[in-house]
Amino acid sequence: MILSSLHFPFLILLSCTPALSKPNVLFLGIDDLNDWIGCLGGHPQVKTPNLDRLAARGTLFTNAHCQAPVCNPSRTSVMLGLRPSTTGIYSLQPSFKKVPKYANQVTIPKAFKLNGYTTSTLGKIYHAALPKGEFDRAGVRPPLPNRFPDEKLVNTPKNHKLVDWGIWPPMDSDQLDYKTADWVVNEFSQMPKDPFFMAVGFFRPHIPLYASQEWFDLYPEDSLVLPPIRRDDRKDTPRFSWYLHWELPEPRLKFLDESKQVKNKVRSYLASVSFVDSQVGRVLDALKESGLEDSTIIVCWSDHGYHLGEKEITGKNTLWDPTTRVPLMFAGPGISKGARCGRPAELLDIYPTLAELCGLKSVPREIEGLSLVPQLKNAKAPRSRPAMTSHGPGNDSVRTETHRYIRYADGSEELYDMRKDPHEFKNLASDPKTKKLRKKLATYFPMNPAKPVEGSNARLIERKKDGSVYWQNSLIEKDAKIPEYE
Repeated sequence: MILSSLHFPFLILLSCTPALSKPNVLFLGIDDLNDWIGCLGGHPQVKTPNLDRLAARGTLFTNAHCQAPVCNPSRTSVMLGLRPSTTGIYSLQPSFKKVPKYANQVTIPKAFKLNGYTTSTLGKIYHAALPKGEFDRAGVRPPLPNRFPDEKLVNTPKNHKLVDWGIWPPMDSDQLDYKTADWVVNEFSQMPKDPFFMAVGFFRPHIPLYASQEWFDLYPEDSLVLPPIRRDDRKDTPRFSWYLHWELPEPRLKFLDESKQVKNKVRSYLASVSFVDSQVGRVLDALKESGLEDSTIIVCWSDHGYHLGEKEITGKNTLWDPTTRVPLMFAGPGISKGARCGRPAELLDIYPTLAELCGLKSVPREIEGLSLVPQLKNAKAPRSRPAMTSHGPGNDSVRTETHRYIRYADGSEELYDMRKDPHEFKNLASDPKTKKLRKKLATYFPMNPAKPVEGSNARLIERKKDGSVYWQNSLIEKDAKIPEYE
């Protein structure tokens, strides 16, 4: 039966493999975590034993990518199962709950509630405050008096409170993520009643990049390995690429060089990653001790990556691998153990994958992801399309197993051979020999991307019929200087 309600045009029965009787789901989201985890090899020194053991228990997607390189649209896309180019939610505002068309959409937790699951959450799953009506129950953390030091540890150009890094706080227990893990440990100690869907959101390594001394001690400064950074890496990239992120408070590589902060920031990010890994470990240990490990599916993901000097920037908001590539792993009943899948995958795929693994009777008709169950059974199973990331209408990137292709709103392009050039140093878009490939990859871009919804703070970039380019309704001068960059 198909319901005709505006917000419930779904109830598509899944032709899935007979699932175990309502397996539990532990849904682990991590903020701003790029591929700097041991099992992905993004940094040679990173220490993430708990994420690594989770990957070893299941299937790791080594070529997974986000739908948007910033928190709100990425998380909205995950939970709704829809692309930003469909919803028009491209930026940090607004919440999907403020968009009438999607306010009552059947999100992942709602789908589990409709199928008899008890749903609970704590931490950052949606952007900012948790929208009402998404979960049966939300945990509460105690206040943290030592969340920030009395004064910033690093004075940055715009001196935004969150743009900071270094050794803080004195104790791990003063971190939000520690309290989140505390809540999960307590939940599992009470032997939750099956079946459950528990969403746990960790904030680190989102800025400020704070961690206590013990995590910094893992990465001595005198032996620290820096990411592959080229100071001329933007010479063959379109000027238009700057407009995706140039007003953000994150400092550029130039500032880090001049203030001698490159090592400090890289070290702070690594320490933050190892800290949050330890909290993931506490959650995994609690699950095992509860006796529910064998009946629980775990999915672990990050909303987007993070630059540490690559392409001459720090932070996110780009269409290159440091921002788009994310950890994505599944473990538990019905999932191959110790498998690594190199097929392109998208965070958009989490929704239909969980629905099939758990035998949910229905999923929203309009969700746009592809189930990863074939790859969870056989990591070499074929995939029908590449992964795509968008950052505002007309700015899109396609990632295959071999290439990345980017096209901006003014029509400028980038193409990288990821086999020969994994750090995206050489832009091949100007090579006539790549024309056929670029044309083929462009077919995956949204044909008619939605404009930013009302209340959005997205940068609307448009190309007019006469070839002129407008940014936030202002003409972009051909030789205009970009503050803080040039």
